[in-house]
Amino acid sequence: MKIAIVLGTRPEIIKLSPLVRECERRKVPYYILHTGQHYSYEMDKVFFEELSLPPVKYNLDVGSASHAMQTSKILAGVENVLTADRPDMVLVQGDTNTVMAASLAASKLGIRVGHVESGLRSHDRSMPEEVNRVVADHISDMLFAPTEEARKNLAKEGIEKGVTVTGNTVVDAVNENRKLSDERSRLMENLGLKAKEYVLATAHRQENVDSSSRLKGMVEGMEAVGRETGMPIIFPAHPRTQNRLKEFGLNPRNVSVVQPFGYMDFLRMESHARLVLTDSGGVQEEACILGVPCVTMRENTERPETVAVGANMLAGTDPERIQVAVWAMLNRKTSWSNPFGDGHSASRIMDTVERGRGRFDGE
Repeated sequence: MKIAIVLGTRPEIIKLSPLVRECERRKVPYYILHTGQHYSYEMDKVFFEELSLPPVKYNLDVGSASHAMQTSKILAGVENVLTADRPDMVLVQGDTNTVMAASLAASKLGIRVGHVESGLRSHDRSMPEEVNRVVADHISDMLFAPTEEARKNLAKEGIEKGVTVTGNTVVDAVNENRKLSDERSRLMENLGLKAKEYVLATAHRQENVDSSSRLKGMVEGMEAVGRETGMPIIFPAHPRTQNRLKEFGLNPRNVSVVQPFGYMDFLRMESHARLVLTDSGGVQEEACILGVPCVTMRENTERPETVAVGANMLAGTDPERIQVAVWAMLNRKTSWSNPFGDGHSASRIMDTVERGRGRFDGE
């Protein structure tokens, strides 16, 4: 058996890293195909280095573009690679254009697709990510649902065969790297920060940052939280977000807008924050796992488990709602249970892959 692990964004690198290690441990032949969706492989090299991952074998370097243009480039590029270096299975993770295009390319070539983190639903089709994850799920042979809630979502859409509840590989990644991040990262000290005395903020969702009114609301919410709590707000801004801040003439006050962090720096900053403000699905998960209160600046989430256990609260992008949610979360106990598994998700996924029974077997 040979596996192609296809990725294109930093969250995919993090969440697929445990599977790379599991392939190495089991001596399963594999290669990594990087689409370059997150601007470039060169910008992502720091993640490969920090996570001690092997070099990418194929790099499409598609870069940023409209959804249609980027998806078409990935689709054609992945098809070329899979035709020349045909694997027995393609593994993808999440809900990006890379996931949807790679799944489609593999499916049309008759190559099995395994979708890691399948079954997530925000039930909001205005989000490009929702469309991507739905398409990928419906053409995948093996679906690795992180939670029972995700399995139920798939069942509601008629997908029951080929589904395995594995837990989420983000737990594997956090468990593998949390201690290392404390040993290696000195960013907190360099910024003059003390544990549990600052707020970490992120914002990158297209529907948020490409809207001047929503981005303005998020920035004003951050500013208000800084004023009211007296804590520094540290905002490592995604390149897209930085561009929109300039375009919309937004200059956050009392908010430290900094360049994006590497994985070890971000994990340490996240684990020692008093609270996280975000619109990222992955950050919602990580904060929940780390026992850090989270306020999500969105109206919905494909990670409802974080809300159900009390680790997260939805606030939208209205500054007043953000403030109310922040105070509610700061006053909440952090003794919730982690709903995303025990940190052995990669092993369960590879057990299923090696057994070889897919959803479309016998058709």
